[in-house]
Amino acid sequence: MIDLFDFIQKLQSRLDTGHAKEHAYRPALQELFDSLDSDVDAVNEPKREAVGAPDFIFLRGVVPVGHAEAKDIDIDIRKLSGYSIEQQKRYRGAFPNLIYTNGRDWLFFVEGEQRGECITIATLENNLLTPLPDNFVILRRRLEAFVAEPVQSIRSAEALAHMMAGKAVMIRETMTRTLQADLDASNQTELVGQFLAFKQQLIKDLDAPKFGDLYAETIAYGLFAARLNDTTLHDFSRAEALELLPKSNPFLRKLFQYVAGYDLDDRIKWIVDDLCEVFRATNLATIMADFGRLTGRHDPFLHFYETFLAAYDPTKREAAGVYYTPEAVVQFIVRAVDEVLRDDFGIADGLADTSKVWIKKDNGQ
Repeated sequence: MIDLFDFIQKLQSRLDTGHAKEHAYRPALQELFDSLDSDVDAVNEPKREAVGAPDFIFLRGVVPVGHAEAKDIDIDIRKLSGYSIEQQKRYRGAFPNLIYTNGRDWLFFVEGEQRGECITIATLENNLLTPLPDNFVILRRRLEAFVAEPVQSIRSAEALAHMMAGKAVMIRETMTRTLQADLDASNQTELVGQFLAFKQQLIKDLDAPKFGDLYAETIAYGLFAARLNDTTLHDFSRAEALELLPKSNPFLRKLFQYVAGYDLDDRIKWIVDDLCEVFRATNLATIMADFGRLTGRHDPFLHFYETFLAAYDPTKREAAGVYYTPEAVVQFIVRAVDEVLRDDFGIADGLADTSKVWIKKDNGQ
C-alpha cells in the first residue's frame, strides 16, 4: 500500500490550486486503491455517475468485491443530508461492501451496517490538511479487510429478498434516470423504443418512474425464476438466465428477453450483472427447500414474491394486497366452492365446468 503521508500530500497539492472539486482528488484515490491488492482492480466509473452509481467498483477478475463513493474533500461524510443521505441509503441497500470517503475521513459499510467508527487520517482547517499518523495503521487494516471481503454466501430467503430488493431499487432508480434523460434529450434509443412500445400496447399512463419500477421487478424476478431452474451453481449470468427461464411461463420469458436481452443498455447492464452475482452466491434450491418446509408453501416462484415485495416496496405490497394465504385454507375454499356448485347449483363438473349459468334476479332479469 502506498505511503499515506504521500497520499495526503497529493490531496494537498490539488487543494492548493484553489479550484479543485471532487473529481480532482480521484487520481490520488485511484493510486491508493490500486495499491491495495494486485488481484483486485479498482475501476473509476465516471460514465455511471449520471445514472446514480458509486464512483469506484473493485473487481477480482470479473466478480465485484466492493464499491466506493468519493465525496469532495470539504464534505462531512458523517453528516450528509438531502439527496446525499438518500443516495447513501440506496447504496447501502444495494452494495454489501461499501466505502464512503472524502479522502481524509473513511466510513465502511458491510451489508448495510457501518463497520467500526469513522477513520480520520487528516484534519482540514483553512485549506490545510494536517495528517493524523496514529490512524494510518487502522485505515490500512480496514482497507485490506475491505478488498479481502469474501463473495457473499446467502443462506436464507429473507437475506436473499433484502439483497434482491436493494439491487432492484438501484435498477429502478438507474432506469428511471436513464430513460428520463433520453426522453428529455429526444434521443431515439432502444430504451425509449421499449418504453413507447409498453405505453402504446399495455399501459397508457406509463411514465419513466413506472417503467423503471416495472423494469426492476421484471428483471429481479426473472433472474430469480431462472436461478430456480439452474443446476450449475458455480456460474450464473444474464445470458444463462435467458435460456433458463421456464417455458411454462411464456409471458415472463418473452418479457425478460425483451427488456434484459443481449442488447441491454450499457448504462443499466452493470447493476443487472451485479444482481446476477447475488444469485451466483446463492444456492436457491436449498434456500427454497427450507422456505417451503418452514412456511408450507410448495411453489416458491409464487410465494417468494410476497417476501421479495415486502423488502422491495412494502407500500406497494399492501396496496396490491399481495399477502400469502395458507395453502390449506385455499384448498378448503376451493373444495367448498366446488361442492356448492355441484350440490346447490346442479353443476356436475363443479369448478371444472366451462358452461355459462343464467340466474334470474328478483327484478325478473
